[in-house]
This record gives sequence, structure tokens and C-alpha cells, in this order.
Amino acid sequence: MNQLTGAHIKEAAQYIQGKINITPEIGLIMGSGLGVLGDLIEDAVTIQYHDIPHFPVSTVEGHAGELLIGKLSGRNVVLMRGRFHMYEGYGPELTAFPVRVMKAIGAQSLLVTNAAGGINLDFASGNLMLISDHINFTGKNPLIGPNDNELGVRFPDMSEAYSKRLRSIAKEIAEAQGFSLQEGVYVGLLGPTYETPAEIRMLRQFGADAVGMSTVAEVIAARHAGLEVVGISCITNMAAGILDQPLSHDEVMETAEHVKSQFLNLVSALIAKM
Repeated sequence: MNQLTGAHIKEAAQYIQGKINITPEIGLIMGSGLGVLGDLIEDAVTIQYHDIPHFPVSTVEGHAGELLIGKLSGRNVVLMRGRFHMYEGYGPELTAFPVRVMKAIGAQSLLVTNAAGGINLDFASGNLMLISDHINFTGKNPLIGPNDNELGVRFPDMSEAYSKRLRSIAKEIAEAQGFSLQEGVYVGLLGPTYETPAEIRMLRQFGADAVGMSTVAEVIAARHAGLEVVGISCITNMAAGILDQPLSHDEVMETAEHVKSQFLNLVSALIAKM
């Protein structure tokens, strides 16, 4: 499918609405190893991605491939347990398609999470980083092609891609919970290879604090749709060349498991105040 239209979004949204009896307020996208948040959703309705019209499917370990709708921290939420990546062969408009559908079924804000490599030398594996901004180095954009004015304006403003209001709330929560929440710029690359040490040195010079292979297309689509966005990266490893050790997806999953409790406490409290 080369171009997803408003009709495709409507068809997917209507299918989901036929399975639920609530209107989600908040969309949640969980990165590698972070889908455990879905276990906290009360009265959850689970819908497999492959059952939703026009939805792709997750092919990466740590991404379950299901949509959960229910109540979390007193709010109605729709949670993606697993996301889509362009390195899986999906175009940017398809990786961002679920964000469009979340908006269509009622979501007004989006909390996006990811597993990322630490570029900032002050970071350590296991840190949580509040995303202050991003750099799109994927070479792709979900808004390329004809613009549907019902979805958003032709040239959306990205000067505050990540809400200052929600970032302030997240920092207050972390302080109250007694831990240091890092903050920085996330750079999105296409993948699926991890970066070379030379690329990491370049990205640091460009102002990036963490690097990953997701998120940017989803956030662009969310801002185009008028959703308020907050993002959190789990620094699951230090990027190539920093610790002079090979990188692996197993390490990503292992670190995500170690920070699970802190992550759940932060995100649960944040959802209550979004």
C-alpha cells in the first residue's frame, strides 16, 4: 500500500470501536521490552494487530503485536504493545498509521517510549531519559505525499514536538519518586544495524544524547494530528565505541527488564496527570 488515506484510518478505527465501550484519552506506544505496562491495564480489551484492517504486524522480539484498551491510573488508554519500524520494510506512513487510528478513536495525547543507546557520556545503561527534542536521520517522513487537511496542516510546526508541560510534570514525578530522570535529544536512524563508533561521534557533535530506530515518524504524525506528546527513552546500552564492547538486542531486553519497576512507577504516575 503506497498511500494510507482517511478512509483506511476510519475503517481501522471503526473495527476497534466495535470491540470496546470506552473512549481512550491517551495513546501509549511501548518500545522493546517495555510492553509490561500493558499488564497494569484494568478491564483490558486485547486486539491482535493482524485483525485490525490495514495494520501491519510486529516482527521484532520484545514487540508482542497487540492493542490493549482499558483503564490505567484512572484514565482511559489505548496501548500498543509492540510497534512497527521502517527497518522491517514498512514505510514511514505505515509505522505512523496507528497514531492516526488512536486519534480517530478519541486519543488527545500520546506517550511514546523506546529503547535507546546512550550517546551522552554522562548517561549510563539503565537510565531513563525524557525526550526534549528529536533529530530525524531516517531520511523519511510520514507526511510525504498528498496532505489530507482533515488530518492536519501541510506544514506542521515541530518547534515543540515534545510538550513542555508534560515534560515538567514528568520531572516533578521523578523527583518525588527519588530518582534522577535524564533529559536529552533523541536521534532516530533507519537501522537495523547498530551505529558505528564513527557515526556515534558524529551524532554527538550534532547534539544527540541517545539514538534509536523508532519514534520520530510516530511523533511527527502525532503533532500533525494535534496530539500533545511526551517521550521517554530507556537507555538500554551505551552506544558503539563508548565501552568498547559489542552491542546486541539481548542486552537491550535485559536492561529493560532491570529498569521495569522504575519505568512502571514513573509512567503510571505520569498517565494520571496527563
